[in-house]
Amino acid sequence: MKKLLFLSTLLLLTKVAVHAQAQIPVWRCELPGGVFVVDPATITSVSTHEYIVDGIARVTEVSVATTGSLIARFYYLEPLKLKSPVGVGQSLLDKVDEKIQEGTARVEQAGVEPVWKKVIKNYPTTTHAHTVEYRLDSKEQLDKLFASAVNTWRRRQDTTFKIP
Repeated sequence: MKKLLFLSTLLLLTKVAVHAQAQIPVWRCELPGGVFVVDPATITSVSTHEYIVDGIARVTEVSVATTGSLIARFYYLEPLKLKSPVGVGQSLLDKVDEKIQEGTARVEQAGVEPVWKKVIKNYPTTTHAHTVEYRLDSKEQLDKLFASAVNTWRRRQDTTFKIP
């Protein structure tokens, strides 16, 4: 009887160990625009940088490259602050910016998600083969995502990063 109990326990422990080994750790990134899941062992680099687009917007971007053909890009887009060439007109430009922000808030309160909060592509001009893109609502969210990606890559452990 003891032998049977021992063998049953050994078999159960073996099944548990095999199941645990079969699970691959992943970095799961759940965002309003979709979900990105990757094995941390396949991440080859995590980078962040800023650039200006057409003189009207600043983009802060985090890129996650993998051993596969896919690159994930996560970015935050903010309009550049309008600057008057002469000091006199700056208060007018600031007032225009304030009114735009008020209008944006009203649109969002009405339940309409503004198009500028989505990743926008103009095919074929902005098509990036093997690239998946996600747009975030704040620089703070992007900074947290970068830290999560780097920590997961370094530690090679299951991590879920979630933005509701």
